[in-house]
Amino acid sequence: MNVRVLGASGGVGAGLRTTSLLIDEDILIDAGSGVGDLSFDEMAAIRHIFLTHSHLDHIAFLPLLLDSIFDCIHNPIVVHGQGATLRALQEHIFNWVIWPDFARLPSPEKPVLRYEVMVPGEVCAIAGRTLEMIPVNHTVPGVGYRVECPTGVFAVTGDTTSNDSLWGALNAHQRLDVLIVEAAFANHNLELSRLAHHYCPVLLAEDIVKLRHAPLVYITHNKPGDEEIIFAECQAAMAGRNLRRLQGGEIIRL
Repeated sequence: MNVRVLGASGGVGAGLRTTSLLIDEDILIDAGSGVGDLSFDEMAAIRHIFLTHSHLDHIAFLPLLLDSIFDCIHNPIVVHGQGATLRALQEHIFNWVIWPDFARLPSPEKPVLRYEVMVPGEVCAIAGRTLEMIPVNHTVPGVGYRVECPTGVFAVTGDTTSNDSLWGALNAHQRLDVLIVEAAFANHNLELSRLAHHYCPVLLAEDIVKLRHAPLVYITHNKPGDEEIIFAECQAAMAGRNLRRLQGGEIIRL
């Protein structure tokens, strides 16, 4: 299983793309601006999209993706997410005001988009890979995913702050090779982190002690301009962990 990092930033700017991970050729986790770096053929190969939550930086390129490959979609692309996340798409994006309703185009009987509601704890199996939805703690209903194949396991937290559900779900399994975890703010924005329901290094360090595994940990979703200080603070706060900064364009092989 290959995980290609299309976007790993908490914002935009030259060289920065927001959250999106491509698993092999056919599965996306989130559809931030990093999707825009895919070729036409790469976009056309996507069959499933798993959303962590409804915030714009994680779903912004979903409408443009569907529009770009509309004529190539012979079977609906399946968008998986919590009910609240999918309702937000239906009510606020694919509503004929912001964007056409691709769940009814080119016809309601044969649309290019199909919604698939998942609930936390549910596992979806796709061609030898399983994706388990894990509840997290954000300002809107949010989840992470644990993804397993015969050769490895990784997990991505989505946007979250202090919680027990994520760590408990990961600890329920015997294996975790890679953890992709957000740290949006530096420690000087501790109060903002709490208000926005994001991790900063000190909050993440307090929580990650709950994890009984020792995976390779990638830090993601940093606010532009604070990337270096956030990572340095993570290294200082979690000296016993194997930490790396997640970079757009990186490929993680499992």
